[in-house]
Amino acid sequence: MEISNLKSFFMSKKLISAFLLPAVIVFCSCGSGKKLESSQAQVATLQSENGQLTTQVNDLKKQNADLTAKNKTATDQYNTVNTQYASYKKECEASQAELKEVQATLDEFRDNLAKLMEKLQQAEAEFADKGLEVYSKDGVVFVDMQDKLLYKSGSATVGADGKKALENLASVLNEFPKLKVIVVGNTDTVKVKGAKDNWSLSTERANSVVRILSGEYNIDPTRLTAAGKGKYYPKADNSTAEGRAKNRRIEIVLNPDWERIWEAVKEEGKTQ
Repeated sequence: MEISNLKSFFMSKKLISAFLLPAVIVFCSCGSGKKLESSQAQVATLQSENGQLTTQVNDLKKQNADLTAKNKTATDQYNTVNTQYASYKKECEASQAELKEVQATLDEFRDNLAKLMEKLQQAEAEFADKGLEVYSKDGVVFVDMQDKLLYKSGSATVGADGKKALENLASVLNEFPKLKVIVVGNTDTVKVKGAKDNWSLSTERANSVVRILSGEYNIDPTRLTAAGKGKYYPKADNSTAEGRAKNRRIEIVLNPDWERIWEAVKEEGKTQ
C-alpha cells in the first residue's frame, strides 16, 4: 500500500474513533443513570416500608404496654376479689358455725319444751278438773289457773289447793333452770269490793304467786316477773258467768331465757 493511502486509512480510523468514543460514553452514561434511578427508587421504597414497619413496631409496643398495664390491673383486682372472697368465706363459715350452735340450742329447747309439757301435765293432773290448764303456743308454755283454785273471791291470799298446785309447778320448774317465769294476773269486768280497782287486784294476786314460788318453793327470784293486766286481757266473754270465771285467772308464762342463750352462743363463738 502506498504511503498516501496508508495515511488516508489511519486518518479515517481516527475520524471514526473520534465519533464513536463520545457515542459510547453517552450510551454508557445513559445506562448507568437508569440503574441509579432504579436503585434510588428501590431505596426510597425500602425506606418507606421500613418507616411503616417502625410505626407498626411502635404501635405493637404501645399495645403491649397497654395490655401489660391492663393485665396488672386485672391481676390486682383479682387478688383483691380473692382476698375479699376469702374473708367473706371465713365470715360465712363463722356465721354458719354460730347458726349451728343457735339451732342446736333451739333444738334442745324444743326437746325440753316437750318434756316440760309432759312433766307439767303429769304433775298437775289432780287439778285438771279444778280450773288448771297446761298448753303451748308459739314455742311458749302456759299454765292457766282460775281464781277458784287459788283464791277466795276478791282476795289475793292463796288457799291450800292453790299452794299445792304451785308446789307441783315449782318441782317441775326447778328441773328447767333456764326458763323465765312470768306470772300475769287477770280479772273480769266486775269491780271487787275492798280493792282499789281490778288492775291492782290482778297485780297483787300475781305478786302473791311470785312470793310463794320464790319464798316457799325455792324458785330463783331472778327468773320471776309479776304483772297485772286487770280486765284488759279477757279470755272469754264477760257477759256470762262462765266467761267471767275463765277471765279471773293467773296466767303463768314459761319462756326460754333468750338473753342467756344468746350470750352462751356468743361465748362459744369466741372460743372457736
